[in-house]
Amino acid sequence: MPNLTILSWPNLQSLAMATTNLQFLQNPFPRPTFSSKYLVMRAPKMVFKCGCSSSSSVGGDAFSLTSSSKCDVDYLGESTKGDLNINLKHLENFGLDGQATLEGPIEQVARLEAEEAGSLLRDLGIPSPSAARLSPRGIFCTRTLNLRSISAIGYDMDYTLIHYNVMAWEGRAYDYCMENLKSMGFPVEGLAFDPDLVIRGLVIDKEKGNLVKADRFGYVKRAMHGTKMLSTRAVSEMYGRELVDLRKESQWEFLNTLFSVSEAVAYMQMVDRLDDGVIPADLGPLDYKGLYKAVGKALFRAHVEGQLKSEIMSKPELFVEPDPELPLALLDQKEAGKKLLLITNSDYHYTDKMMQHSFNRFLPNDMGWRDLFDMVIVSARKPEFFQMSHPLYEVVTGEGLMRPCFKTRTGGLYSGGSAQMVENSLNIHGDEILYVGDHIYTDVSQSKVHLRWRTALICRELEEEYRALIHSRGPRATVVELINQKEVVGDLFNQLRLALQRRTEGRPAQTLAATNMDDRELTESMQKLLIVMQRLDEKIAPLLEADGELFNKRWGFLSRAGLWDKSHLMRQIEKYADIYTSRVSNFLNYTPFMYFRSQEQTLAHDTYSHYCSEHNGSSTN
Repeated sequence: MPNLTILSWPNLQSLAMATTNLQFLQNPFPRPTFSSKYLVMRAPKMVFKCGCSSSSSVGGDAFSLTSSSKCDVDYLGESTKGDLNINLKHLENFGLDGQATLEGPIEQVARLEAEEAGSLLRDLGIPSPSAARLSPRGIFCTRTLNLRSISAIGYDMDYTLIHYNVMAWEGRAYDYCMENLKSMGFPVEGLAFDPDLVIRGLVIDKEKGNLVKADRFGYVKRAMHGTKMLSTRAVSEMYGRELVDLRKESQWEFLNTLFSVSEAVAYMQMVDRLDDGVIPADLGPLDYKGLYKAVGKALFRAHVEGQLKSEIMSKPELFVEPDPELPLALLDQKEAGKKLLLITNSDYHYTDKMMQHSFNRFLPNDMGWRDLFDMVIVSARKPEFFQMSHPLYEVVTGEGLMRPCFKTRTGGLYSGGSAQMVENSLNIHGDEILYVGDHIYTDVSQSKVHLRWRTALICRELEEEYRALIHSRGPRATVVELINQKEVVGDLFNQLRLALQRRTEGRPAQTLAATNMDDRELTESMQKLLIVMQRLDEKIAPLLEADGELFNKRWGFLSRAGLWDKSHLMRQIEKYADIYTSRVSNFLNYTPFMYFRSQEQTLAHDTYSHYCSEHNGSSTN
């Protein structure tokens, strides 16, 4: 963690006046009007910054920046690179002692400073990171990440820096797919795009023509054949002995991104047509797997032939949802010394058009989108970009003309290449690079597995799910209460059942009181309890079925599979994404110096905490 010095305001003021080239952030003020006795200076909450261009000399002689060669590892295992330290010799020149104001135990000092820091943030009108985390637009951490130690941040474009209107973009992709299927001889009349039919994170079973939702272990919890949801019993009969294994690519296809929506909708609708027997025989004998290939081919043609992207480029305002805060978030990162990279599979013309439309009007001082990035790579061919090396070309004209290139330069625009080339060019490797994308496999998984880059996943649907979860608190609490009641009733029923079993075998029950129970009393008690549990089941079942319908009526919540368990999608996110959030502009609610700390993970045996509270914290010998 960064070094910390607490200075009283008069000392801080004299230090600031004596230090050259310093300026207060945002709105300068001669003296704070808030009640804080001290001002805490640490990297994530800098009060002033250097006006010079070199980030290595922040604050002149007053501060030092921990370099790669001098960094250490903190107590959470994170690199201290990028931490800001106060130069104690510089303080001594002004007669200041960095430790003099630390009166009393550090626990008390820290508690006071934390309270006053929160008050100061409120006075300045700046939301704290903890408040941002408790909102739909929070950044959620699965693995501790010190953003200060990150030297370069790479971004995907589609559905990451550029968010599309799903109904518009995927709707048109679906339309082109259907036109291509029709030209191939498939019956598509009467079909329409229905984005609510699928959600991200589902898995296509290409062998059975099903779409399934699995939990974190791979057990199928919900399933749909064609466009018809299957009953719980049918799901159990079909998948009771089978787990979803994404490594078996011949059977399973994971819906990694919103780009998967149009393909999945088209496929499930065509499964209905195949079951109805209306697909012409002259298309050859088709099974569900062959049908999936046909739909994929039709959608691939829509992308490759360029009609879809040409339409979007001609009227981007119909397809793109602009985010005015996003360019500012990247500007903060760039000014903090991060090297920004754009690495996209889209071609140069499409990338330039989309980025101009989404960025240029929101940037200050006539900046263009290219000015934000130290390197731009189009047609990157991810995931192979992270796995192997491809020829590198430099885009040298506005028309997209290219020439072979063997070495990249700052500010360059390139096509192809590889992640290793990027690392060698920047002399930045592994966990010094954070890559941000929306595709769990292409962006997040492969950059982490092959290069050990740090990773961030963008999932816009989180905002809607977060709000749905808030509005579902009442019904979910009711379900939990009913399940707890059934558990208590069930415990008693099971004990009485065991007592009856032992009595039948001529053995004493668990206790003397249970042994002495009258036969009729025992039987009637069990009958009553059984009726209560059956009535509870009748109440609980529809509530569980409806759980998550505020997000999606068919599939429930994105991140959950059942009341308490995580979905397969959430397991993938936890495994491969260090942080995840709904949009890149959420970084504005934090700072480029943020230390993201993962939260405590609840375990099944964490009931020990309840045991301790019930026993007044006493320990057993």
